[in-house]
Amino acid sequence: MQTIASFQIDHDVLTPGMYVSRVDGDVITYDLRFKRPNAGDYLENGALHTIEHLFATYARNSRFGGQVVYFGPMGCRTGFYLLVRDALSAADAIALTQEACAFIEAFEGEIPGAQRRECGNYLEHDLPGARREAAAFARRIADWTPERMTYPA
Repeated sequence: MQTIASFQIDHDVLTPGMYVSRVDGDVITYDLRFKRPNAGDYLENGALHTIEHLFATYARNSRFGGQVVYFGPMGCRTGFYLLVRDALSAADAIALTQEACAFIEAFEGEIPGAQRRECGNYLEHDLPGARREAAAFARRIADWTPERMTYPA
């Protein structure tokens, strides 16, 4: 079998940030890398799960919502994938991510979609952890530009 594209990225040089992972027709996949790979510091499951719920809810309800295809976690627990239609510019994808992180950082209340009937693991959420991780990522990408969205070599 051929090695898939995401496994061809040198994870030893990859640092936290926002990158274009791939382009498939009119869908762009962004790599939102919260943690440095293989560094021993990973997103805790509860925080990761809560970020997933809050980011997806925010993104799909934002002014960019019609362009959002998917948002979900990486199995390695170092970040997330954001899939959008190519009508959404790279600058707007950055803005959406910055806004979603600010929303998560300030969020208080009941986590959307976290009731038993709505979620397959409704007990595993960590809002304080999600807020911490979103704040750290927001600081990391505060001055991010489309020119910085290429994976490091």
